Amino acid sequence: AADGWRRYPRGRAFLDALRARRPAHAVWQALPGEDWPTRLAELTTTVAADGRGPVLVVPDPRDATRTSEACERLAGPDTVVALSAEVGPARRYRRWLAVLRGSARIVVGTRAAMFAPVHEPGLYVVWDDGDDLHAEPRMPYPQVRDVLVLRAHTDGVPLLVAGHARTAEAQLLLEAGWAHPIVAGREELRASAPRVTPTGEDFDVARDEAARAARLPAVAFEAARAALAGGAPVLVQVPRRGYVPSLACARCRTRARCRRCAGPLLLPGGAEAGLPRCRWCGVVEANHRCAACGSPRLRAVVIGAGRTAEELGRAFPGTSVRTSGGGEVLAGVPARPALVVATPGAEPVAEGGYGAALLLDGWALLGRQDLRAAEETLRRWMAAAALVRPAGEGGRVVVGAEAGIPVVQALLRWDPGWHAELELAERAELGFPPAVRMASVEGSAEAVASLLEELRLPDSAEVLGPVPLGELDDEGRAQRERALVRVPRADGRALAAAVHAARAARDARKVTEAVRIQLDPLSLG
Repeated sequence: AADGWRRYPRGRAFLDALRARRPAHAVWQALPGEDWPTRLAELTTTVAADGRGPVLVVPDPRDATRTSEACERLAGPDTVVALSAEVGPARRYRRWLAVLRGSARIVVGTRAAMFAPVHEPGLYVVWDDGDDLHAEPRMPYPQVRDVLVLRAHTDGVPLLVAGHARTAEAQLLLEAGWAHPIVAGREELRASAPRVTPTGEDFDVARDEAARAARLPAVAFEAARAALAGGAPVLVQVPRRGYVPSLACARCRTRARCRRCAGPLLLPGGAEAGLPRCRWCGVVEANHRCAACGSPRLRAVVIGAGRTAEELGRAFPGTSVRTSGGGEVLAGVPARPALVVATPGAEPVAEGGYGAALLLDGWALLGRQDLRAAEETLRRWMAAAALVRPAGEGGRVVVGAEAGIPVVQALLRWDPGWHAELELAERAELGFPPAVRMASVEGSAEAVASLLEELRLPDSAEVLGPVPLGELDDEGRAQRERALVRVPRADGRALAAAVHAARAARDARKVTEAVRIQLDPLSLG
């Protein structure tokens, strides 16, 4: 049993620590093509066999189903309980009670499972800790990784942070010496990884007219054609769902906005195709004219999955085209020729692996003005590339980005650890989480100013802002503002106490004006 962990030099040592009940903490970097649900099931059954309760938290119900099925195959259905929104509130409550009473030892679930009251906890696991689904959108905004780290530290229980990529937070655990890496050797990696080819910005577009319309560079077109000819499915990852989710003026490139609410315009597909529509209020803009130059002509800024699937159907006539994303996510696809167009996080597992993966419009991910844009891009790319066959079996990944970008280099070398080190060092230099502790305060200008005055901050604190957020009103004032307060990590507890005290004082005075306070926000915009 657990032979799959032999591919990782420290994998067997982690298993031995679990059997010996030592509180080992590790960050596992899974190989491409790895059957990670089975690997995690091997760990949990090892713990459960000793009478302890493991908790596995995964991003979405589809992952929860795969992981719980793997656990049931090894431990039997009576000892495994799945906690996710899909099971409904009544069944979920009964399962929660089963966990509390100790009749079900192995807990597998989505975000809320991080609080599962397991009987004698023996292992905490979070898969793909960088996925934003692990972040609770409601107050006090807990994140699965952070909660499980705290539980592992408090309970003296082993912890595994796992995924194909590595976050800056996981890298911090390694550099602090609190956790150890579980990484395969280079020989195992070379035998498992697909061949990765970047196209760059000025790529040679395929000569085929339909392929050009589908935004396929020549190398991507050839990779897809070869994989289809070999009888394998091809994965096409598109950053955005929909048909044409963003429009701009064809003359001056100004973003097209609704005359009613200033929301962004999109071009819907299907029966509604033809006229642009507002993404916020839904009004159809039949006679749109650019507010800057007056031109009525529009161009696509980003092409969605629906439009991409339509264009790929023309580029590869006679080939089945399937889409996965939004409300229709495929769990898997058979091992036969097909084009599978998916948005990030909705990529179905292919039987036997994909013959090729095309990662289109890389600039749409990398160009986002966000603290985690590079880290998130690499995470999404590696999740898709991990579904492709090894290079020795013809597996190929074509990514639409420049080869010199660090994110692309990390994908080429399949070295997310190197990129996580770089990311953490840059954030330390610039003073951003997780290198520092930070509090975000959002609300009206008056509410933000009032709360900042009440904060009793440590001397090391630095206040950034407030700055306006979003659109301005008719008088040129921002309806909402945000201020950031940062301190060294050593003063993180003092910052949390100051924020808690200020919030409690506001509540005691029954202040009705809302203010949103979040520690170590995931997005800074």
